Amino acid sequence: MSVLLHISDTHFGTEDPVVTEALLQFAMAQKPHLVIVSGDITQRARRAEFTAARSFLDWLGTPALVLPGNHDIPLFNLPARLFWPYDGYRLAFGNRLDPEFANADTLVIGVNTTRWWRHSDGEVSPLQVEVVAARLRQALPEQLRIVVTHQPVHVTKQRDQTNRLHNHESAIRAWSDAGADLILGGHIHLPYFRSLRAQYIDLPREVWAIQAGTAISRRVRFEAPNSVNLLRYLPTQRDRCIVERWDFSAEERAFKLNESLEALLDRHPLPVPD
Repeated sequence: MSVLLHISDTHFGTEDPVVTEALLQFAMAQKPHLVIVSGDITQRARRAEFTAARSFLDWLGTPALVLPGNHDIPLFNLPARLFWPYDGYRLAFGNRLDPEFANADTLVIGVNTTRWWRHSDGEVSPLQVEVVAARLRQALPEQLRIVVTHQPVHVTKQRDQTNRLHNHESAIRAWSDAGADLILGGHIHLPYFRSLRAQYIDLPREVWAIQAGTAISRRVRFEAPNSVNLLRYLPTQRDRCIVERWDFSAEERAFKLNESLEALLDRHPLPVPD
C-alpha cells in the first residue's frame, strides 16, 4: 500500500510549535512514502522561513514533492518579486517549479500556479494544461494519478469563488480526459473532498478535488483547525483510494482522524498515447 501525506499552507514564520511537533509525531507514526506540500510554505518568502521549512521536511526523512504558493514570492521586496521571485524557493527546494514524483504505484504531477504579477490568485496556462495531460496519458494502468496545484480548482463556499484557479475548468476537463484521479490543492485553509463530476456531469471520467487546510500555521480559518490529509492506495484495488482528513486536537496535542472517504476511481481504459 502507498501512503501519501498531503500538507499545505505551513506558512513557516507563523507556525505553532505545538502543532509542528504533533505533525512530526504523526508523520513518524504513519510512515508515508511521500509528503506532498501544496504551496504557501512560508509566510513572507524570507530565507529563514524557507530554511525552517527545509529543516522540517528533512526531519521527516521522507521524499517530498513541494510546490510554491503565492506567499512564497516576496511581497514587499519589489525588485526580488520582479526579477528573482523564486530565488528563496529554489535555494531550499531546487530549481524545478513543476516537480514530479513517480513510482510503480503513483504518479504525482506538480503544477506551479503562482505568477509574480498576481498577488494571491493563480492560474494554469494552456501550455501547462497540455503538458500535464500528456504526462497523465503516459501513466501506468496501476498508478494512482494525482495533479497538485496551490489554488483550488473547486470551492464549496461562495466567498471563495474568486480564489479558484484561473482556467480551472479547461484544466479539469483536459486532465479528466487524460486520466487524472485526484487534484490536490490548498490556499484557502479549508479542507474538503468533492467529486468534480457532481458539478461537471459531462466529465470524461471521475476526478476528485482534495483540499487541505493549514497544516501548522496559527492562521487557521474558523471552520477548521490545523489539518492534513492522508491518501492510502493499494494497487491491487485500483478502483479506489482512501482519503482521510486528520485534524489537530488541542486537548490531546495530536492529530486525530476527522473523516474518511473512499474515492472511487474511474478505471475504464485510458486514451492510447500518440
